Amino acid sequence: MNEISLIQDKIKKFVKERDWEKFHTPKNLSMSLSIEAAELMEHFQWTNSAEEAAQILKDKRKKFEIEDEVADVAIYLMGFCGLYGIDLEKAVLRKIKKNARKYPAKLVKGRMEKRP
Repeated sequence: MNEISLIQDKIKKFVKERDWEKFHTPKNLSMSLSIEAAELMEHFQWTNSAEEAAQILKDKRKKFEIEDEVADVAIYLMGFCGLYGIDLEKAVLRKIKKNARKYPAKLVKGRMEKRP
């Protein structure tokens, strides 16, 4: 059993202990994932550079808050995958391969645009 599966089991147990399974529909979980991602973005909303964002992360309290938002995103994503039979590790590795074919480094390296 890999680490992702262990975490998914902990999430499943947490949800079950609270009788929340009935609320964990694809719609609700995907919306919750989006909401948590927006809460993560909120920390960087008014930054204009990577340096400004790095400064935010140097503040221990703010970094802790950001880590909590990252964890919320991961929990909803792993919970969704666990409930609906998506192997997160395989899906990520497959998508990386797909993106490597779609965006060859020799064509897009150093460019913001996806296609030259």
